[in-house]
Amino acid sequence: MFSLRPAALCVALAAAFPGAAFSAGDADIKQLREQLRELRDSYQQRIDALERRLAETEARAASAASAAAAAGSTAGEAARSVARVEAVAAETRAAVQPASEGAFNPQVSLIIDSKFTRLQRDPSAYRIDGFIPSGGEVGPPRKGFSLGESELAFSANVDHLFRGNARFSLAEDDGAGVVEVEEVNVETLALPTGLKLKAGRFLSGVGYLNQQHPHEWDFSDAPLAYKAFFGYRLQNDGVQLRWVAPTPLFFELGAEAANGGKFPGAERKANGAGLWTAFAHLGGDIGDSSAWRVGLSHVRVQPRERGFEEGADAAGKPLLHTFSGRSQTWIADFVYKWAPNGNATERYLKVQGEYLWRRETGELAYDVGGANVASDARFRQSGGYLQAVYQFMPHWRVGVRGDWLRSGTADLGTLSSADLPILGAYNPSRQTAMVDWSPSEFSRLRLQLARDKSRNGEADNQVWLQYVMSLGAHGAHKF
Repeated sequence: MFSLRPAALCVALAAAFPGAAFSAGDADIKQLREQLRELRDSYQQRIDALERRLAETEARAASAASAAAAAGSTAGEAARSVARVEAVAAETRAAVQPASEGAFNPQVSLIIDSKFTRLQRDPSAYRIDGFIPSGGEVGPPRKGFSLGESELAFSANVDHLFRGNARFSLAEDDGAGVVEVEEVNVETLALPTGLKLKAGRFLSGVGYLNQQHPHEWDFSDAPLAYKAFFGYRLQNDGVQLRWVAPTPLFFELGAEAANGGKFPGAERKANGAGLWTAFAHLGGDIGDSSAWRVGLSHVRVQPRERGFEEGADAAGKPLLHTFSGRSQTWIADFVYKWAPNGNATERYLKVQGEYLWRRETGELAYDVGGANVASDARFRQSGGYLQAVYQFMPHWRVGVRGDWLRSGTADLGTLSSADLPILGAYNPSRQTAMVDWSPSEFSRLRLQLARDKSRNGEADNQVWLQYVMSLGAHGAHKF
């Protein structure tokens, strides 16, 4: 932009051509003045145009600022319904996904888990007294160094309607490698009004901890209640339907129908479903620093000849017993999270707990001295855990957990608890403390101390050292 004013320009020209100014005639002076006037008018027009453009630009900037403020308010409202926003984002990503060969390459991740333990008791003889054995992975790993449960996962959008997930567990059993199919399922991306359907093998949506994989846990092992009631988690083949309500508070309803071939069910040779679940979750924010969620779940299954071993005959051969009937489990869960202004990078506190209550009624077929005898049996049992984890500085956390079980009163009919000692009245418990260090979201080192009283009269003081490393794609963990 020119900075010279017309009057100053005249002075400059006069100074530059002094001879012409004093020697020119009246005609020349008149011509010079006319040229200067035209030049001044021309520059004035340009200045007026620039000032108009400046005013228009300032007006557009003010309008954009108002729109941004309105958008910020709208975003604040949307943040209160995280589940709905995530669902819309997933559908949008699927819709705009390029139709190229590379677009269908799955996300791949490998979770490496390894442990070192120092135990007082033999882990191969581990059991939870007072409860029918679940046959699941309930005991601690072997003494010394051991390979934990590493995981290999694949996931990708199939198209704009479906997403596929597969997760395999890599473990070791008696020195041999074991590969277990944890999850293989397909879920919908574009059902209306907050609905989502999943089919295949999956972790049940009941409770709070059940949906999390071991590397997401805040402790190295599952609570006693999950071990006793679900064999450490409820997993099955079937279908799941979820619905997230369009409300300011997070409100979710879900139901599942599954094969029911795993504990607390049993292998089936019939058509249809053998396990049904229903669950509801409600959550929200308390100011800018706190969030909460509560839930209620129900699991119903009808096992037929669910077997377990207890005792041995004269030749040392294990005796096999079975239970057939109806099993129902109720779960109440809650979680509370606090972080200054919602920023969990520096400090945060998480408190969670679950209470499980189970009722089983049916027939217990047991083998005493080689004679198979059937008797009516009824069980009323409960258990739960309460834990708190506090990140006191970036990357460092401490946590404590208390587990308890109540075997209740078992009505075994003609059977005596002396015949099946594992079903004798006993209330197992466990206290655990841990400290862990996470240099990043992809790595964690943990020290855990526990006093386990799962076996009657045999307390086990345990020391765990664990590392968990994540390679490849790593999705966000659940709330």
